[in-house]
Amino acid sequence: MKKLLFITLLLSITLLSGFTSSEFNYLPANVTDHQIVSYTQFTLSYNEEHEQADWVAYELTSEEVAMKLPRCNCFKSDTNVITKSASLSDYKLSGYNRGHLSPAADNNMSDTANRESFLMSNMSPQLPKFNRGIWKSLEGWVRKKATEHKSVYVVTGPVFINNLGAIGENNVTIPGYYYKVLLRMNNSKIRTIAFLIPQQYTSSNIKDYVVTINYVETITGLDFFPEIDNSIENKIESQSQPKKWEL
Repeated sequence: MKKLLFITLLLSITLLSGFTSSEFNYLPANVTDHQIVSYTQFTLSYNEEHEQADWVAYELTSEEVAMKLPRCNCFKSDTNVITKSASLSDYKLSGYNRGHLSPAADNNMSDTANRESFLMSNMSPQLPKFNRGIWKSLEGWVRKKATEHKSVYVVTGPVFINNLGAIGENNVTIPGYYYKVLLRMNNSKIRTIAFLIPQQYTSSNIKDYVVTINYVETITGLDFFPEIDNSIENKIESQSQPKKWEL
């Protein structure tokens, strides 16, 4: 993957002429000793302590959103995780859904990509009403933005604060919160938005959970979009502008 070209901060956030989104390395900074695993349409950082990903990152395009494949429901352990991933048995009779971090509906460019999205490394224990409620609503909204803006970069994952316990023999942590961070490039400008949602049933709108990227970085210890020049990164990650996302 090509490195991000040098970006200069002028009066507003602008990109150098000739810069294209295909040259943008959108992956978060590596977490020490956590394995990076790349698949057809997403990349993840696996957290062995919690038996799930710290983050799952991918570019979602309008073409990918338009692709439709039958949902395979082919959940399986991820043999590419050196320390071994969570297993199907961990979730059995737990009362928790195998919640996708990168949704199956975002991985329909091929049968292989769809099947990869059902690997247990891409799962996190989610309450059914959370998984099928506000989390599903947020996933649908992200696909809508990808269609409207042709492409968005997505980083998503659990937050291990106020955890709800653990499930299975592998002690898969039940996260207390989930985050989703988005970045897009339109008209030579960078726009970002972030969400932090507690794992519980809620009838609230996703706009009630908008936060800054800086806040998500603070509570997770992650560093999003580290290849953006620091002066620009600091500015875009400290802003919360839902109106720029038609929210």
